Amino acid sequence: MSETTVTRADLAEAVYQEVGLSRNDSATLVETVLGEIVGALTRGETVKISSFGSFSVRQKGRRIGRNPKTGDEVPILPRKVLVFRASHVLKNKINRALTKAAQAAPAAPKPPTPAAPSAPPAKG
Repeated sequence: MSETTVTRADLAEAVYQEVGLSRNDSATLVETVLGEIVGALTRGETVKISSFGSFSVRQKGRRIGRNPKTGDEVPILPRKVLVFRASHVLKNKINRALTKAAQAAPAAPKPPTPAAPSAPPAKG
């Protein structure tokens, strides 16, 4: 798997290449879209992007956890967490890409087999 990360600058560059806006306008557009998503989530709204997925904020209740070092019980306070659910379209695209990559990858070379032991020299 690739260890690269897509950044805001990468998204702005993609908009610049695909749409043809100036680099400044492309960066502004990306910031505006991300700002709208953040604003909706902070208001507690769900953000659904067709063929991509949905973002929502979920409330988690208070629970008891354990300190792994000491084993002591520790209360975990209620909090809100961000949840992303990928659409079936996105999941299918990812799985098809992984399948193609696995089929295109060359087979790993087999380790050499050890040579058969030679017969001891004949005496005499």
